[in-house]
Amino acid sequence: MAASDSVKILLIEDNLAEARLLQEFLKQAKSHEFSLVHVKRLREALQELCKGTYDVILLDLTLPDSQGLASLAPLITQAPSLPIVVLTNTNDDALALEAVRRGAQDYLVKRQVNSDLLIRSLRYAIERKQVLETLRAVNEKLEIRVQERTAELVKVQEISQFKSEFVSMISHDIRSPLNTIQLIAGLLQNSGDKLPKEKKVSHFQLIRSAIKNMAQLLDEVSFIGRADSGKLYCEFHPLDLENFCRQLVEEAQLSTQSKCLTLIFTSVGELGETLWDESLLRHILNNLLSNAIKYSPLGGTVRFQLIEQQKTVVFQIQDEGIGIPKEDQQRLFQPFHRASNVGKIPGTGLGLAIVKKCVETLNGEISVHSEVGVGTTFAVTLPKKNYEL
Repeated sequence: MAASDSVKILLIEDNLAEARLLQEFLKQAKSHEFSLVHVKRLREALQELCKGTYDVILLDLTLPDSQGLASLAPLITQAPSLPIVVLTNTNDDALALEAVRRGAQDYLVKRQVNSDLLIRSLRYAIERKQVLETLRAVNEKLEIRVQERTAELVKVQEISQFKSEFVSMISHDIRSPLNTIQLIAGLLQNSGDKLPKEKKVSHFQLIRSAIKNMAQLLDEVSFIGRADSGKLYCEFHPLDLENFCRQLVEEAQLSTQSKCLTLIFTSVGELGETLWDESLLRHILNNLLSNAIKYSPLGGTVRFQLIEQQKTVVFQIQDEGIGIPKEDQQRLFQPFHRASNVGKIPGTGLGLAIVKKCVETLNGEISVHSEVGVGTTFAVTLPKKNYEL
């Protein structure tokens, strides 16, 4: 928002004294020109939005014809692209978080408001809304591109289903950490100097965790995209397969401690000198081991067996976890598909899709045997590639 822009504000506030005070704060602004329309009822605000255009809404949460956050929904329905700054009498972090979740861009406590804080909040609310609208537009363009692409593909029904799941899951999984970052950044900006050190550290940890989750999701989506476009290539190099598997097990041990799991690795047969693509193999085994640990009960056992055969090698990973319902097993390797019984266990639904792509790239096969409440066994069979003499 440029310094010379005129900002039109719709103030919804039934208290005339507080409305005048906010007007006085806006008059003190030196770098912005503000025009304010004041209404006392939610009903009047909805009528006003039908008549004119505004840049931002200032919303009091205690109105004669609407109470609390219930006022947000009709305003967002009437003007979905308009940013909203909530005004309240209480300094309540939980209320602030819920307001942002329901569509507000910022949260101000009336007794803490001054001219600078009000103007800064309005400016950042407009900017944040513009960013979200840009993301929404990008998402719409992405959907259009996917629709155009599906018309060129043979399996129209499967690709159409993948497109729908892709758009909805990406939108959902990115929106959640983005909202977390947006809310916490706003809290730190507006009241960071008043927060205790422990609270600040906790806020920054939440931001880092949200960024990590988004980065992981984008990496997984990028991998699936490269696989679907035929850009996964094999690079074979000499590899001590048994030592490699033992190393993966040692790394996985770190995530078993909190659940008191036992992770057992065994090797059957003697592996000769063979070549492997370490990167693709790591994707396959890390995902399968991670899933086995994630879905195992406290105190359970995960078994990883390496079996050498004449022309192939079998990697078998068995857990005693929740199991996979039969109706879910046919779609298990499709992107974003998760079993119906996973509950609140976190996951993107991309891990097994990545495993499948890697196995296919290596000309191998993967099978699954699972029983709900008993456990799951994945078996990956890959051809051995010997040194070329």
